Amino acid sequence: MSDKPVNHARAAEHFIEDTPHLQFHDERLWDMRQKRDAQMHILPEWQELREEASRIKEHTLSRLPEYLEQFEANAKKNGIHVHWARDGAEHNRIVGEILKAHNARNLIKSKSMVTEECDMRPYLAKQGVTVTETDLGERIQQLDDQLPSHIVVPAVHKLTADVAKIFAKDYHTDPDIRDPHLLAEAQRQAARPVILHADAGMTGGNFVVAETGTFVVCTNEGNADLSATVPNLHIATIGIERLVPRMADMGVFIRLLSRSALGSPITQYTTHFRGPQKGGEMHVVLVDNGRSARLGMEDFWTSLKCIRCGACMNTCPVYRRSGGLSYGAVYSGPIGAIIDPTFNERKYSTLPYASTLNGSCTNVCPVKINIHEQLYKWRRVLVQHHEMPFVKREIMHMAGKLMGQPKMYRAAIKATEVSLSTMPRFVLYNWLNPWGKHRENPHPVKQTFNDWYRKNRETAAKPAAAPETKK
Repeated sequence: MSDKPVNHARAAEHFIEDTPHLQFHDERLWDMRQKRDAQMHILPEWQELREEASRIKEHTLSRLPEYLEQFEANAKKNGIHVHWARDGAEHNRIVGEILKAHNARNLIKSKSMVTEECDMRPYLAKQGVTVTETDLGERIQQLDDQLPSHIVVPAVHKLTADVAKIFAKDYHTDPDIRDPHLLAEAQRQAARPVILHADAGMTGGNFVVAETGTFVVCTNEGNADLSATVPNLHIATIGIERLVPRMADMGVFIRLLSRSALGSPITQYTTHFRGPQKGGEMHVVLVDNGRSARLGMEDFWTSLKCIRCGACMNTCPVYRRSGGLSYGAVYSGPIGAIIDPTFNERKYSTLPYASTLNGSCTNVCPVKINIHEQLYKWRRVLVQHHEMPFVKREIMHMAGKLMGQPKMYRAAIKATEVSLSTMPRFVLYNWLNPWGKHRENPHPVKQTFNDWYRKNRETAAKPAAAPETKK
């Protein structure tokens, strides 16, 4: 894995050039944002739910070790095998050992961002294990050898024609299909035999309940239920931050999750897993992979509140117009831009700059993470750690010097106005002007605000001189 910084701007540039994909991506995600807003207005207690969800998460994270131990003890009472993974490598080793002990060669799984985070599929492939994604979007991305581009809808950047070509190659269907229902049916027909003959099944987990030793999986396709119940071996891979203390807390999060993600009142399937089915075996792998370290970061620990709804992505103007793959990471969009640098600060040093800091992501977050403030704080950290590109660093350094000296700043503004009016285009548009790469420079003005103020307001603003007294 290279530490070379992700060139988000260049990848976004390629996505923007593809007008049909750009337009669909932008409109589809904005539609999800609007549906989320409609659901919000239906519930008069919406803001109270957000406050309560944030409070529960903050309470849980402040006592994370004791709640994790409580979950482990109760899960073991329920007949669940509990494993602890410090990082992605240990997670993959544990899963591989469980599969090997059961001589399992075919694993079916539902959507799990943690397994993507741990890069599990390539590891198991080397162990001779075939992994089949059963979520429609994840399966499309798997067949196309791409990361998910969205937390909830992994293949949202693809058009129907794109999916038709992928399925034609792997499922030998008609490449000219344009009916999404027919494509979904093709996936169903291809997946069912694999599911029925699988040696093991894997799911993620949206929530883990310490009080009961259970976990909850929310899906809209039913594939997670099949993955968990058709094979006798069920492995659940879950990040340690997905914990809530009590079953009663689920009433808050279930009401927020699907409404925030898709604008629907609830997911089609909300399944509570309490223990292995009769004659079966259940394993839960609790994954740290940098979460404990993030919990100790004063400015960034609240990102662990995230319930992976993707609402921040659906509203973000940068994400909607650049596509999830441009982030070069498992987690994209605003939440990815504050999570990814905790995994690899250098590689993802460009992502906190992929934002206008407009605050819309914070406004829609169901657990009230201050996302836009963390994006700004990451920029400060990256500058302090010298993880800013040379050109940007030098430009910001010069701008800081210039803006710190008012007389020089005003002189530079006047010089800039003259330059915009007289300089040839090739001088104004070059590599030192990243703004002008995709935009026209602002038109020169006849009068600056400072000049106007001096002419019209400065005299009036000065206090009148006191009248002289006669001696």
